[in-house]
Amino acid sequence: MTTSKEALYQPPPRSDVLNWPGIGRFLRWRHGRLVGQLLLLLVAILIIYDGLTGPQLAQENLATNIVWLQYRGFVMLALLFAGNLFCMNCPFTIPRSLARRWSIGGRRWPRALRNKWLALVVLFFYFFLYEWLDIWASPWLTAWIVIAYFLSALILEMFFSESPFCKYICPLGTFNFVGSTISPLQITVVNQNVCRDCEGHECVNGARTADGNWQMLGCGTELYPPQVRSNMDCVLCLDCARACPYDNVALPVRPPLGELRRPDAWPHRWDLSFLVWFFTFSALSNAFGMTPPVYSTAAWLAGLLNTSNEVLLLLIIFGVLNILLPLILGLFVAWLSRAIAGSAEPLRVSFSKFTPILAPLAFATWFAHYSFHFLTGALAIIPAMQSFLIDHGIMILGETPNWQLSAILPFPWLLPLEVFFIVVGFAGSYWVLGDIANREKTSFAAQLPWLLLLLGIAITAIYLFTLPMEMRGTSLMS
Repeated sequence: MTTSKEALYQPPPRSDVLNWPGIGRFLRWRHGRLVGQLLLLLVAILIIYDGLTGPQLAQENLATNIVWLQYRGFVMLALLFAGNLFCMNCPFTIPRSLARRWSIGGRRWPRALRNKWLALVVLFFYFFLYEWLDIWASPWLTAWIVIAYFLSALILEMFFSESPFCKYICPLGTFNFVGSTISPLQITVVNQNVCRDCEGHECVNGARTADGNWQMLGCGTELYPPQVRSNMDCVLCLDCARACPYDNVALPVRPPLGELRRPDAWPHRWDLSFLVWFFTFSALSNAFGMTPPVYSTAAWLAGLLNTSNEVLLLLIIFGVLNILLPLILGLFVAWLSRAIAGSAEPLRVSFSKFTPILAPLAFATWFAHYSFHFLTGALAIIPAMQSFLIDHGIMILGETPNWQLSAILPFPWLLPLEVFFIVVGFAGSYWVLGDIANREKTSFAAQLPWLLLLLGIAITAIYLFTLPMEMRGTSLMS
């Protein structure tokens, strides 16, 4: 096999965002990411300040309004149309440069924890605490969550040479990693030969000045651009592009659902696959937790167990829905499909290779849910901001907040819109299923368990959206 530069050369990616006029130059600029981070830092400071000192009614406080209404709507739009823009501009990683200077020995993250199991545990308890403590209704707790993010990121960056908080712990990052697998942008390189002949690998290791100081940090999650096949673990910081001395890193627009349809994108790992299953079923359970049946379920369980311990009841409900159900159902569907196909491959492989089919439908479910809250409460930020300014003697938005401002679409439009999102997500998942089945030469009979699973998830999601749902960040009820 020849290894000449001509053999390894690849044509430059088409539609490389880093070559677009204006935006490309800004993204390559050394301080491009910092600008976005500073803007979100100001928002984070505002959230902390008003969350700790402002009115403790959710709809009147900027902390709960921004975090549980505005942020979640915008982050889903960003993931859908661009990619992991929140992690790109994440203010919690601003202390990274300072932490690198204080790094104690540059320790490696423990090998046993270099997987997604810890991230799964943290994400589970994040959702659990969200429901148990009604964090969405508490500006004070919302502010302390933001503070906890800053402290966790700083401490872990101080002690470890990579970015373990982003890669292995952060629940926001974990959520965004899975969601960004359907995004249209992905890091790659222009020419593999340049990377092969590169000695410094600044894209990962970073670039230093002659006196040893950092000039540009490399990839915090230690992804090597020529080997990137997935958006999983990519925070889209573009430090690799800025650090590369050859301008060889690209950010092209990829084919729709391209990552989910390529066989080398995800390794056949239990942790990675189950993360996607958790992402899928938590989309359903998170919506379920805001509807009347969750209370009747808790009451039934309380009578069955003869206990009124809310922590125990919620742990059981969400443990079953988010962990036990996807584990049992996922392994059963994989086993049944493998048995029908007459395959002797390990169950782990059968389970993992079809797991990508869940991502489009799961994302659509989250998108529909968060869109519901955003579309019914987006305008609530106006009176909340008016109230904040009035309390500080600033009358530029008027002297009387209009607390009736809330929805930006009529309620009758919302359910059809949510159903539309679910149908599109189901179509995307079915497309990925067919693509994987054709590649693996899987018969329709062996595909049927996976198809029925997708139908069950879609029907459940639509049913949940037909139920009355608590409004988060407003005083209304759907």
